[in-house]
Amino acid sequence: MIKEWIEEYKPKNQEEVYNALREIMQEIALAGLQRAGFFEKAAFYGGTALRIFYGLNRFSEDLDFSLLEIDPNFSLEPYFQDIVSEFVALGMTVSIQEKKKSIESTVDSAFLKSGTVWKELVLEGAIPQMGIGNMPHMKIKIEVDRKPPLGFDTEEKLLLKPFSFYVKCFTLPSLFAGKMHALLFRKWQNRVKGRDWFDLEWYIKKGVTFPQFCFILEKYGLNFNQFYGKPQYL
Repeated sequence: MIKEWIEEYKPKNQEEVYNALREIMQEIALAGLQRAGFFEKAAFYGGTALRIFYGLNRFSEDLDFSLLEIDPNFSLEPYFQDIVSEFVALGMTVSIQEKKKSIESTVDSAFLKSGTVWKELVLEGAIPQMGIGNMPHMKIKIEVDRKPPLGFDTEEKLLLKPFSFYVKCFTLPSLFAGKMHALLFRKWQNRVKGRDWFDLEWYIKKGVTFPQFCFILEKYGLNFNQFYGKPQYL
C-alpha cells in the first residue's frame, strides 16, 4: 500500500521519494490523532496543513497544531500510542519521543521517528527499478501551541489516506494571519525564512482575504481597538 502511495507522486529521484514518504507519514500521523479524538481539542495549521489541504506547491516538514482553548497543562503523550498503532497497522515501525525543554515554553513538542521504514519498503519492492539505496532516518516534529491567540476560525477538511476522515484546520484567512505574524515578528529579524516569502506570494495569488490585525497583535497581548479602533480588513 505504501509503495502505491509513493508511486502516485511520480518521484524522479531519491529526494522526491523522501519527500513523498515524509508526507505519507504525516498523513498517517494525522489519522492516528483523529482516531484518538485529538481534533476535538486542537486544529491543524502551518505549512503542512497548507500543502495537504489547500494545495500549497511546496513540501513542509513539521506538523503544527493549536489548541482550541488555552490549556497550559496539555500534553501530547496520551496520543502517542494511537499514532504508533496507525503505523503498525500499515506495517511501519516508528517511535515517538517527547522533546525535553531547556526553557519554559507554551509549545508542547514531540518527534516522530522511523528508523526502519525505508528498509521495510525496499523489502516489499518499492520502486527498486530506480536504484534508490538506503535513506536517512525520517524524523517529523509535532508541535502543539498550548496558549494560542484565540479568535481564529476553523473548518473540517477531508483526507482520503490512509482512510477517509476529517481534520479540523485553520481557515485560509487564519492561516494567512499566522504567516503575517511570522513575517512581521520573527525573532531573527532580517533572517526571515525564504519559505515565508514563498507562502506570502502564494496567498496573494490565491486572492486570500487579509486577516484582521487583531489576530496578529493578540500574539503579543496587544489590544487592536486600543490602537486602531474598530478592526478592519485591508
